[in-house]
Amino acid sequence: MHTKNINTHRIEIRDYFMAAISVDCVIFGFDENELKVLLIKSDLKEYKGKPSLLGDIVHPDEDLQTAAYRVLRDRTGLEDLYMEQVQAFGGINRHPAGRVVTIAFYSLINIQHAELKTQENELHWHAVKDIHEMAFDHKDILDTCYQRLQAKVIDQPVGFNLLPKKFSLRDLQNLYEAILDVKLDRRNFRKKFFAMDYLVDLNEEEKDVRHRPARLYKFNHEKYNLQHKKDLGF
Repeated sequence: MHTKNINTHRIEIRDYFMAAISVDCVIFGFDENELKVLLIKSDLKEYKGKPSLLGDIVHPDEDLQTAAYRVLRDRTGLEDLYMEQVQAFGGINRHPAGRVVTIAFYSLINIQHAELKTQENELHWHAVKDIHEMAFDHKDILDTCYQRLQAKVIDQPVGFNLLPKKFSLRDLQNLYEAILDVKLDRRNFRKKFFAMDYLVDLNEEEKDVRHRPARLYKFNHEKYNLQHKKDLGF
């Protein structure tokens, strides 16, 4: 059997290295009872002024996860947050500069905790439902990540990452209605969450609100993690 040396192999595949890998981060937040996403305005001539996701080319010394967390940290000042890899987008002409394959991630952050690092191309939260056109193929990426999030919150309580540590049941239902884009029955919704037994009653009430103060709760992460491990057989 003929064995090739590495130099011969490099010559054979050199054309395949004329491409770049990037990460694009769909950073979801929740504010004013709306699901929002963090966007900038594209500074490329081809997409001047159109909203764009936060992303960057993956550096030679980075893996994909490291690159995605770098983008998140550099723009929001936050680290160690919920982030999930979704899929690759590799349309041949998706980037005007050349062949760029991007890996999409989505992250869930509490808007009140984010210290946005703005630049000339602006950085703002936008309601997901109001976004209709974006630079590159970023609308497809946003839609795909949004669909993944909708599927995820039905099976797992990831939505709590978007809420403050103390929240009311009204806040919780508003969040799920915003993510799922449906109106939920109040009684059935609360019954479902109490049945899961992941809510801790803090024996506190809301303060400085115009409506009747509601009781405050927190999510029991420890109990959920133990149950999740048990379900996985650990």
